[in-house]
Amino acid sequence: MDIFDMIQNKTLEKDAPLAARIRPKKLDEVVGQEHILGKDKLLYRAIKADKLGSLILYGPPGTGKTTLAKVIANTTKSHFIQLNATIAGKKDIQQVVEEAKDNLSLTTKKTILFIDEIHRFNKAQQDALLPHVEDGTLTLIGATTENPYFEVNSALVSRSRIFELKPLNAENIKTLIYRSIQEDIRLKELKIHIEEDAVNFLADISSGDARAALNAIELASLTTEADEEGIIHMTLAVVEECIQKRAIGYDKKGDNHYDTISAFIKSMRGSDPDAAVYYLARMIYAGEDPKFIARRIVICAAEDVGNADPQALILANSAASAINFIGMPEGQIILCQAAAYVATAPKSNAAVNGIFSALSDVKTYGIKTIPPHLQDAHYSSAGELGHGIGYKYAHDYKNHYVRQQFLPDELLGNTYYEPSHHGYEKKIREWMEFIKKEAEN
Repeated sequence: MDIFDMIQNKTLEKDAPLAARIRPKKLDEVVGQEHILGKDKLLYRAIKADKLGSLILYGPPGTGKTTLAKVIANTTKSHFIQLNATIAGKKDIQQVVEEAKDNLSLTTKKTILFIDEIHRFNKAQQDALLPHVEDGTLTLIGATTENPYFEVNSALVSRSRIFELKPLNAENIKTLIYRSIQEDIRLKELKIHIEEDAVNFLADISSGDARAALNAIELASLTTEADEEGIIHMTLAVVEECIQKRAIGYDKKGDNHYDTISAFIKSMRGSDPDAAVYYLARMIYAGEDPKFIARRIVICAAEDVGNADPQALILANSAASAINFIGMPEGQIILCQAAAYVATAPKSNAAVNGIFSALSDVKTYGIKTIPPHLQDAHYSSAGELGHGIGYKYAHDYKNHYVRQQFLPDELLGNTYYEPSHHGYEKKIREWMEFIKKEAEN
């Protein structure tokens, strides 16, 4: 690097966004992620000892994935190369592999390849990495906001350790805010006074995303006029104007999608209408397909409410139909009504247990012979085969019920549908017990 490169790098460093300017260079400067970076944790010890294997850093934006990779770059004695999957291609991978092989043969130095947004690589690009990770030519560090078990080649995942980064807590964000004001190359030249309620607001509204909070601080420093004494006052009103509406971490094809719909369904199943409506709101806010939400409500109505309240399935199905007719945004009211009804309805999983149990027996015992008296007798010569002979027509008997064999011989006595003691199923249970007792008399 000549003097002109050094000057250019210094200029770029000073003009970089605040989040990049205050990025830690040493492991002990990293804020948060104690669950993987505590001094007794594997990742901390591996980085300190410079004994890293391939790994994938997975977590929401602004939690420090790239920061951690940069710290590793500053710590390791290995050659460190960075690619961004949004712009890199297969040719770039091939060049890195050739460079890594040269380094290994000429200097015995290993190469660490950091790929940001690794989930953006297609299958062919990920496959191109595999043999070189496998033979040790490259040590891979991948960073992704998506669940790697869904979005990254399973062979790469199996050869890497997965470390999940959590959203930073409020105290972590506050630490970074104060550090930026006191230590940043540009902000420390200004006289900045930030009020405590402004810091608390940013720590809360950033939802664990340090970059969002720091971007707001930088914007406030650039757009707020100093007073007569040259002090920039960052009040609550100032920082409220400098941070956009809280961004919901939600990708309709990604991990947050599955986590949120899972929480939504479990809240309805768990009879918590408040939580169900909250997760519904998150999905609507993030632009989830209302038809997808409606389908999940319909399934929950059958799977988790069932005949404890048969009206739930009718209402859920009506809501799904109404969504197609009404559309959004009014459709959100319909979805809320349906979700709240399913959440507050009495619960029974008798239907789902019944079909799963029956399917298991079909799989285990195969297709057994239907009792002859139940077989079709509506064709000529059926009687010669014994089909339909001895069948008792239920409506000819008291309570429209008569005891006779319906299950195949091998499955006699098996119970598949067991009504619960809740809601309408309690009445179903009582009715079935009544007609069977009456039939005995």
